[in-house]
This record gives sequence, structure tokens and C-alpha cells, in this order.
Amino acid sequence: MTTPAARFDARTASQWFFRHGHTGWLGLRFTDQGDNWVELELPWRADLIGDPGREVLASGPIISLMDMASGMAIWQTRGTFAPVATLDLRVDYQRPARPRASVRGRVECYRTTRSAAFVRGIAYDADPADPVAHVAGCFMTIAADPRQEVPALKGAVGLG
Repeated sequence: MTTPAARFDARTASQWFFRHGHTGWLGLRFTDQGDNWVELELPWRADLIGDPGREVLASGPIISLMDMASGMAIWQTRGTFAPVATLDLRVDYQRPARPRASVRGRVECYRTTRSAAFVRGIAYDADPADPVAHVAGCFMTIAADPRQEVPALKGAVGLG
């Protein structure tokens, strides 16, 4: 008898995701979720500023925040974790973040197909009605682990 896999839960998953790798180093934090959306926070840190004279978070960490929130929104929507690859993540900056302010990223997955997922969201620092940036993206589902050997290709490419 097999036990069905638990439904993906962004709050629970974030406890693992944010202790490791790039997201752990950035210090991302889980803040909220719904059936098809996730909100994360990127705390302000002096080593993440873009311009030493302005003390605002650089664009790179904000893009990482939005990319992770996108993936988690997709898994939240589908109810399961499966690897996805970012095909396109458009970030339209509206204004710089406020000095010494954390930035929150709220992303919803509004459509999924067999092989793709589509997201949209905002990054904001104080008021969601006054966003730092809008994002829109397309992600591809990765059906198989590309690190695994593909037996049919082994002889064809001289690996065997």
C-alpha cells in the first residue's frame, strides 16, 4: 500500500528551501500564500545594495526573489513539487526600492499547461499599490532529471 504524496505547501517547503543555496544566502523569508500565489520577503542588507550612496536593494537580488516566488507559486498551484526552468521572466521596474527597506514579492500562477506555467506579480516595499516592479514570466516543466543517464543516447554519443 502506498501513501499518496502530501500536497505541496509553500510555508512548509520554505523551511527547507531557505536554509540552503542561493535563497538561503539571500535570507529570503516566507510571508504568505494562497491556492495559486506565494509572497516572499527579501530583507534589506548592506551587502545587497546596488549603489553605496543610495542604500537600496540591487536589482539582482530582487530578480532572484521574484524567480523563487514564481517557482513556489507554480508548485502551490499544481499542488506538487516538480522541477521547472525559467524560460522568460520579464521585470518592469517602476521605481527604486526605498532606502534600507525590505522588498516583498507576491506572484500568482494564473495558467498551467502540461509543459508550461505562466506567472505575474509585483515586488513592493511598503504598499502593494505602489510597486517597485511588475513581473510576468513563463516557466517550463522539466519532466525528467537531466543529470540522469539516458541509456538510448549512451552509445550514440560515444559515452559507452
